[in-house]
Amino acid sequence: MYDQILVPTDGSPAADAAIDHAIDLAKQYDARIHALYVVDGSAYSTLEAGSEIVVGALESEGEEATDRVAETAADAGVEAVTSVVNGTAYRTISEYVDDNAIDLIVMGTHGRQGLDRYLLGSVTERVVRTADVPVLTVRENDE
Repeated sequence: MYDQILVPTDGSPAADAAIDHAIDLAKQYDARIHALYVVDGSAYSTLEAGSEIVVGALESEGEEATDRVAETAADAGVEAVTSVVNGTAYRTISEYVDDNAIDLIVMGTHGRQGLDRYLLGSVTERVVRTADVPVLTVRENDE
């Protein structure tokens, strides 16, 4: 049913909550995990100086986050590939799905409501609304 499972991550606890679910599904279906971190440098483009430093730091953070997913998958006997890409998160996730024949997206959600959700937006919500493949959302554990 699933051969390629995408786990978008930002290194947050909400994203981490989705990893175990994705790996469990990958084991059940003998699927490959794709760990994707999207660096959205547009938010820092207005900085007069230092935007390259910020983007570089985000790329390093992305490498660490995707490496953690790959290591966790390897420990469970699941094949994983990692990718750190620059772009707008929900659009880049959609493009990655198309380019890599992804069958399922497993991603965390912070569970924000009301004004927080309105002001911060929701990458997960946009992915759910626009994805051409099933999306499993996993809510961050509040413990």
